[in-house]
Amino acid sequence: MQARTGGQIIVDTLCALGADLAFCVAGESYLEVLDAAVDRPELRLIPCRQEGGAAFMAEAHGKLTGKPGICLVTRGPGACNAAIGVHTAFQDSTPMILLVGQVARDQRDREAFQEIDFRQMFGPVAKWAAQIDDAARIPEYLVRAWRTALSGRPGPVVLALPEDMLRERAVTRDPAGPPVIPVPHPAIPDVRRLAGTLAQAQRPMVIVGGGGWSDDACAALARMTEAWQVPAACSFRRQDILDNTHPCYAGDLGTGPNPALLERVREADLLLVLGARLGEITTQGYALVQPPFPSVPLIHIHVDAEELGRVYQPQLAIQAGPATLLRALSELTPGGAEQRRGWVEQVRQNYLDWQVPGGAKGDLDLGACFTWLRDRLAADAIVTNDAGNFSGWGHRFLRYRRPGRQLAPTNGAMGYAVPAAVAAKIARPERDVVCMVGDGGFLMTGQELATAMHAGAAPVILVFNNGMYGTIRMHQEMRFPGRVSATTLTNPDFAALARSYGALGLTVSRTDEFAPAIEEALAAGHAAVIELRMDPEVITTRTTLSALRAKAEASKS
Repeated sequence: MQARTGGQIIVDTLCALGADLAFCVAGESYLEVLDAAVDRPELRLIPCRQEGGAAFMAEAHGKLTGKPGICLVTRGPGACNAAIGVHTAFQDSTPMILLVGQVARDQRDREAFQEIDFRQMFGPVAKWAAQIDDAARIPEYLVRAWRTALSGRPGPVVLALPEDMLRERAVTRDPAGPPVIPVPHPAIPDVRRLAGTLAQAQRPMVIVGGGGWSDDACAALARMTEAWQVPAACSFRRQDILDNTHPCYAGDLGTGPNPALLERVREADLLLVLGARLGEITTQGYALVQPPFPSVPLIHIHVDAEELGRVYQPQLAIQAGPATLLRALSELTPGGAEQRRGWVEQVRQNYLDWQVPGGAKGDLDLGACFTWLRDRLAADAIVTNDAGNFSGWGHRFLRYRRPGRQLAPTNGAMGYAVPAAVAAKIARPERDVVCMVGDGGFLMTGQELATAMHAGAAPVILVFNNGMYGTIRMHQEMRFPGRVSATTLTNPDFAALARSYGALGLTVSRTDEFAPAIEEALAAGHAAVIELRMDPEVITTRTTLSALRAKAEASKS
């Protein structure tokens, strides 16, 4: 074996592990890695326009593929920009590896140019943060990073790469392939106890969520809910786990959920939580299911033992991955299915009723637009969503399937959707990719439209323009009616801005303009931006700013 530079070992090891795509903003602190990538074209580098966008792309790639998304950034400011993607990967349970250039080893602890101790910086928001000081140990660190990102509850790993280490030469052996990831299997007595409890339940509800769901596991969930006749709700922004056309799909427990679904959860006599953490949004501020002792029997299944009993004390806790639990349950005879059929039909009808939009408000009826889009999109379409009230139209009216995907940040990071859409279209160019983003979020990372044009990616980006930070404005009107502060925005002509990048730029102000614009955008062959000029009054799928203000003023009088 010949000696190689640290930069060459990094690239060769990533290729051996199965990485084929990495998102980056070039920096002098890791030039050896960039140079080594020239000789390994099977690892495609996507140059991005800001490290936050690059990290969001890597996170979305991890969600979409199930293997760690790779991001490379330079030290100091570059790493600080990328931190938002690491936090997103952590809260969203997404496998990701962030490689950060670092100052030379002999300059450490002098506050050298752009120096940061990345182990301290990323410690709270990464599963593991380390620095590689010996080129000979690069394969060891990268294999461990890959394994850590995928094991248990998936998440991000951060590795700092001192620039002199990357120049150092060493003799190493590449891994034979990606490591085998151990998955805990449920104990048979626990599965039998689960089955017995479920068989006795009259009104059970399954709540699914978390990371690590393969297409096979999702298919097994569909079979299980059908066989046992149990309705299944998805946790916040995990609507793609169960095909939304499935007769047992009940809807999502996110922001602005179906009130009827919340009532059904309260009526349930058993909650079977599979993969979800039962976080703040899913539990509606921990009020729908109250910690630490829920009023309804709770069976909690999670791949990570640390999540079991962390917030809620379940009647039965099982450490297992979704696929292994469903496989074990499939070997038992479903009990009590017929007695629950009416319950399932009732819950499903509540969901279907919620899919019907209310009366049109203004010239652009987004309810009508998105019910049309629901039927237009292919079953394998990928939808990326940003943070903001506008996202409710996609949550409520679209239907998500497998292998179609919903890519959206459960940590509520603005600016996620555009980079995620670019990454999704690069990874899955044959599939439709539609992005939903507000005017605020677009101007945080919309420059990644340049990345889309450079990479030949063709997402369709819907920009919801209401001239304000809508979610914060909503809360202002609810708490301080009529007192608007720091939420009004001045925006560019988004369609013209898109055309300046070479993308298709369209503007939609009326309902009848929406469908033709979507068709033109999907057929464009390159990135497209459709600006949806909203009535600022239409603040959610259910209410208006005026109604919120009047309600708040009435409560104060």
